[in-house]
Amino acid sequence: MIRVLVVDDDFMVARIHRGFVSQTEGFEVIGTASTGTEAVELVGRLKPDLVLLDLYLPDIFGLDVITRLRAAGESCDVLVITAAKEADSVRAAVRQGVVGYLLKPFSRADLEQRLRSYAAERARAIEAGELTQREIDAAFAAGGVGLSAAGTLPKGLSVETAEAVRGALRSAADTMSSSECAEAVGISRVSARRYLEHFVTTGVAEVSLRYGATGRPERRYRIR
Repeated sequence: MIRVLVVDDDFMVARIHRGFVSQTEGFEVIGTASTGTEAVELVGRLKPDLVLLDLYLPDIFGLDVITRLRAAGESCDVLVITAAKEADSVRAAVRQGVVGYLLKPFSRADLEQRLRSYAAERARAIEAGELTQREIDAAFAAGGVGLSAAGTLPKGLSVETAEAVRGALRSAADTMSSSECAEAVGISRVSARRYLEHFVTTGVAEVSLRYGATGRPERRYRIR
């Protein structure tokens, strides 16, 4: 079972999220926190595998909670569940290494998709054991290694936005269009398309075509 801590200052919202998680096979809720301070304390005591973290807490901004957890040596994964749509929040969350970013309000199916994707990735990581060089290279590419140097990006693309786009791809339950990516990150569709195509070229992402009844097929992107 994957042990989950739910962090949200709204009692009723936390109760709903707790119910969603409990109804997902392979997951169990081991605690609920309503403040950042309580979240840090419960992580240290309960040692959850995953924290569902709201960003708007009464005492500490959610991303600062992650900073405190890492400073304390806690290695639990964090899935952000929040109403914060600002591009800066998304980018900062990506830099903090969150495993997903889900906007409120969302349905049980929305959260379940993220949880199942997380469980699958976690299982693969546990079962992998020793990795080949190719697998290591792929992991570094997916994790954004190499994006820290501006010279690795084409002219006009920024490292910060590239990391935000990669984070949006990683948190997507399925494939993502350039329009969907643009909305998630807070940039124009044209800009999102440039970053996505760069990731395809460098092997970080892959593209597929979705054909509709009329018109040109839609390009859909997925993280490798």
